[in-house]
Amino acid sequence: MCGIAGKLNFRSEEPVTFDTIVRMCRAMRHRGPDDEGVYLDGHFGMGMRRLSIIDLSTGKQPIHNEDGSIWTVLNGEIYNYIELRAFLQGKGHVFKTYTDTEVIVHLYEEYGNEFVGHLIGMFAIAIWDQRKQELILVRDRLGIKPLYYFLDMKYLIFGSEIKAILAEGVSRDIDLQALHDYLSLNYIPGPRSIFKYIHKLPPGHLLMWSRGTVTVTPYWDLDYNHNSKSNKSISDYCEELYELLNTTIKQHLCSDVPVGVFLSGGVDSSCLVALMSKLSSQPVKTFSIGFKEQSYNELGYAQVVSKAFKTDHHQLVISSSAVDLLPQLIRHFDEPFADSSAIPVYWVSKLAREHVKVALSGEGGDEVFAGYETYTAYKMAEIYKRLPTILATAVIPAVIKRIPVSHRKISFEYKAKRFVEGALLSPATGHYWWKVIFTEDAKTALYEREPRGLTEPVTMYRDIYDHSGAADPLARLQHIDLKVYLPDDILVKADRMSMAHSLEVRVPFLDHRVVEFATLLPTWLKVRRLNKKYILKRTMSGLLPKQILKGKKRGFNVPIAMWLRGELRELMHDTLSPARLKEVGWFNPTAVSALIREHEEMRMDMSRNIWGLLVLMQWYEEYGRRPST
Repeated sequence: MCGIAGKLNFRSEEPVTFDTIVRMCRAMRHRGPDDEGVYLDGHFGMGMRRLSIIDLSTGKQPIHNEDGSIWTVLNGEIYNYIELRAFLQGKGHVFKTYTDTEVIVHLYEEYGNEFVGHLIGMFAIAIWDQRKQELILVRDRLGIKPLYYFLDMKYLIFGSEIKAILAEGVSRDIDLQALHDYLSLNYIPGPRSIFKYIHKLPPGHLLMWSRGTVTVTPYWDLDYNHNSKSNKSISDYCEELYELLNTTIKQHLCSDVPVGVFLSGGVDSSCLVALMSKLSSQPVKTFSIGFKEQSYNELGYAQVVSKAFKTDHHQLVISSSAVDLLPQLIRHFDEPFADSSAIPVYWVSKLAREHVKVALSGEGGDEVFAGYETYTAYKMAEIYKRLPTILATAVIPAVIKRIPVSHRKISFEYKAKRFVEGALLSPATGHYWWKVIFTEDAKTALYEREPRGLTEPVTMYRDIYDHSGAADPLARLQHIDLKVYLPDDILVKADRMSMAHSLEVRVPFLDHRVVEFATLLPTWLKVRRLNKKYILKRTMSGLLPKQILKGKKRGFNVPIAMWLRGELRELMHDTLSPARLKEVGWFNPTAVSALIREHEEMRMDMSRNIWGLLVLMQWYEEYGRRPST
């Protein structure tokens, strides 16, 4: 695990300096505190900051092939590197280290750009072909590891984080479409970033610079064409999934340093603990976070799992809000990012790093095996649409509207109101409705001056839904989450918050073999009646405590609604004051003040809206005020 960075001057007579690459790498020193490496070849240079996990003594990057004509840097882990190494040695390749990174240069020699199809792992890779004077950038299939790039008429600059690119003094012009998308979702979906000229390399894509031309092409995608009827029984599917998960987790445990696991007490993290316990000769180190607010504190479920598998358990109760933490969050994300569950992920990563250098996490389980309530909401909406029109459009919404506002964790009031507002929409639009923060009408009222020519993010949802290739609507909704929510929210959060503490996080449920297996499952094996993640629960039924299998979905939820009426109140009023809003000029102070009043008077839970604006304004203080160059 590390941070990688590089710069290519399109004018071959303009050399890249050592100081340039070092400056970019040191901007993300937290990603790799153990080592630093630089490679220069005239108008190209690249480097890395290393967090030593495998081959601690000789795994220094950048790494080259036998004659020094191919060079690479890697952020991530290649889990099948031992098998690849043996295969490549059989082909005559000579290895100088025992690191997983070295297999990349030899695979590239054998297969050219097709090398990536042989990799199992999480990775962002840069390869420089010295003889051809070509640059290749590759991001893993699901987007576990980040990779950004800046492109103009003079340079191609890349890095694991935006701050590495900004260290080169590039333009900080804001992408208004990205800002518009952020207001809708509280994060920015790729390939955009908040900066107009900095882009995210999409998951499963390869960027190539050759002879002055840049091309970005996909090398992998989910394939639904083989989703044919099968004669397999449920038991057959469960047995196959168990063996696959067992194999995957065993590979994910490969490390020369201690490995632990984040434990929320939900099915996904509990599954990891159960299988890790079978594979480890020592008690598994587990880490959990709770809150003093009782409706958000679910440490008891984690303790049930810890006791069942005799883990070496560590837990922390968060007793303070994000007042002091918010500036750190802003600096680690580099662009506006307002998923408040980043706060507990930050703290659980800090806790874990005190004991281990690597942790497994259950990210991806909900997207792959259909664990979100939005999937059961779709099933219920299909039934709701059959009700008499007067009931569906008038009577039931009127009753639901009268339910008192609650600021408890994912309250019934919140879910009921969201459901009736979106139940009659099309599947893709309804799915978006569950996630939207500011609707288009709300944004129109919010803007001081309405931008022109911007598209609604819901069109992205509809486009992915229409072109997913899946026959079942539920599978298409999962496809949306795998393409948008997972890489641009969930995995961003996991990567930045763990790397803030120099902790490597691995996500076995997003091994592409697991994802491909789950893609071919009939959807009734994922959501059976209203039972989410049916196949995973059935597979683990002999291992996990019944209390965990039958419990509600658990994760790292945050009492932001309460905090905004308590310890965050002063920061909220200061940051979103009319004077500061007028100074920036984006938003109508009267509209923002109305949001705050609605929340404080508990007429509506506007916490996600207010938190998004609070993060955005704090981000602007840190990043947006600096002049473009």
